[in-house]
Amino acid sequence: MRVDDFDYELPEELIAQTPLENRTESRLFVVHPRSQSWCHSRFDKLLEELTAGDVLVLNDSRVIPARLFAEKLSTGGKLELLLLERQSEDSYTALVKPAKRASVGTEITFFAEGLDPSVAERIGQAVITKELPRGVREIKFQVEGGLDDFIERVGHMPLPPYIHEKLIDKERYQTVYSRRSGSVAAPTAGLHFSETLLQKIREAGIEIHFVTLHVGLGTFRPVQVEDVEEHDMHSEWYEVPLETATAINRAKNDGRRVIAVGTTALRTLESATTAGQLQAGYGETDIFIYPGYAFRMADGLITNFHLPKSTLFMLVCAWMGTDFAKRVYREAIEQRYRFFSFGDAMFITER
Repeated sequence: MRVDDFDYELPEELIAQTPLENRTESRLFVVHPRSQSWCHSRFDKLLEELTAGDVLVLNDSRVIPARLFAEKLSTGGKLELLLLERQSEDSYTALVKPAKRASVGTEITFFAEGLDPSVAERIGQAVITKELPRGVREIKFQVEGGLDDFIERVGHMPLPPYIHEKLIDKERYQTVYSRRSGSVAAPTAGLHFSETLLQKIREAGIEIHFVTLHVGLGTFRPVQVEDVEEHDMHSEWYEVPLETATAINRAKNDGRRVIAVGTTALRTLESATTAGQLQAGYGETDIFIYPGYAFRMADGLITNFHLPKSTLFMLVCAWMGTDFAKRVYREAIEQRYRFFSFGDAMFITER
């Protein structure tokens, strides 16, 4: 199976650059893989596609402002850091650019605003303590007031490289239910929900439960091999609370639908399912879902439109078949749907 099998042509103007003013006003492409049919709707009409007793599973991970701009103390050379995983109270792993300037022992200081020394306030220091593959380094921070507060003060939202517009409100790259900091990218399917819509969903007899998966470096790395099976997925941390596992297992036993909101929630469910039962607990997952995968837990998926040749588009193809998925995406392009992180949504029903 070749990566090129998952390519498609997307006009650049369909890549959404900014979020809509109202989260729920995005369009909703409703897809029925069994009958290979679809219809067009809006996200604020999602309730028309749901049934009392359904269970929505949401990823409550919160994006940290993980992009930091720095300067080497010895030379003044500029560095850009993308924080990845917390290692201790005062250290993170980070993708550093340019990596060749970031050797072990390098001391750096940070800018509160951008990279221009004439307008930027230098704040805090750090030292590179370990060199890891692919431009990743371990960074030990020396800051006042706690590392979390420092990152919130100095960091910038790590928007995907295809977004060129400045994000005015950082909260628009967070879901309204985000609460556990740790992601370097938003679980974007959840960006379409408002507090009001969530309340209406609960009042309609639909359960809402949460898992956590902290989105990691793999989100930013393209597939660089020719054969799908040779791709190495980056590991990400997840947790399934006991309450969530109990509710979902009860729903499955009752024959009710479990609907994953986003590919991160879906990957968490699939990673934590054993012998048809969702297991409570936490761990690391590098699950890679592509055509041929046998899904074990979810009955529906709410998701955005994904990049060509990406692992997320492969996941969608695994759900509804590659040929049909390409037909669906062609229809979305013809209908001028907005694509990627700030784009429109898709609800894929039972396989």
